[in-house]
Amino acid sequence: MSEAASAAVARATIGDSEFDRDTAVVRRTPGVYDIDLSAGWTIINAVNGGYLLAVLGRALADALPHPDPFTISAHYLTASRPGPAVVRTDLVRAGRTLSTGQASLFQYDDDGEEVERIRVLASYGDLAGLPDDVRTTAEPPAIPPIEQCFGAEDGPAPVPGSSAIADRLMLKLDPATLGWALGSPSGKGEMRAWFGLADGRDADPLSLLLAVDALPPTAFELGLRGWVPTVELTVHVRCRPAPGPLRVSITTRNLAGGFLEEDAEVWDSADRLVAQSRQLARVRLDRD
Repeated sequence: MSEAASAAVARATIGDSEFDRDTAVVRRTPGVYDIDLSAGWTIINAVNGGYLLAVLGRALADALPHPDPFTISAHYLTASRPGPAVVRTDLVRAGRTLSTGQASLFQYDDDGEEVERIRVLASYGDLAGLPDDVRTTAEPPAIPPIEQCFGAEDGPAPVPGSSAIADRLMLKLDPATLGWALGSPSGKGEMRAWFGLADGRDADPLSLLLAVDALPPTAFELGLRGWVPTVELTVHVRCRPAPGPLRVSITTRNLAGGFLEEDAEVWDSADRLVAQSRQLARVRLDRD
């Protein structure tokens, strides 16, 4: 973490952090929002899919009668670029406990034509109103303490080239899932890490949409390399996270036909499973 980021740790709060500023949307008319996608959330030249999902999630939180995403599914149609974009939302159904809406993000291409980048369908509710009863066989991932894990500052960048998003995250990877960085991938589709925002902002439901897509791809531990673009991503938010760093575990069990799935779990400091996701991603099949 940079000196400036370290100094900001005690100051950043939910609603007043870089993440909040960079996902803020401006309502143009009811259901239509403008945003300038920040270059700070890119990997090489690609805008991170979790950041984009948080942008659309924020627009839907304003457009729908309920505040929190319960489930949100996104199809990534074309690659987004830093710069101006517009989000258009529609209310599909408003119920007593859940409301459902859809949203799309658009940008202009080099020819001045409007292009749809992402389309999502989501159900929103009120996480504060959920019962406390939990019955689960799920267990938090076994990750070494933060001081025994490694971040971008401890070695080469996760992806060759620039990775602006790394400067905005507190990401400490489990050494057991770092073989790819040393030229010896394990062959297991696993990635685990401690996760937070570099400015110290605690997690909330919208930042959970970022957390599920912020780790290096599990494809790296399978001995693959290069960009792993998301085709579809579905996130389930289960409860509001407690303050403190999150633990994220991602696994891949099946790579076939140039596509793989990634299943993610996000656990908070109170050992609660606060978010789950599954995504389908495309991979390059040339090996190291």
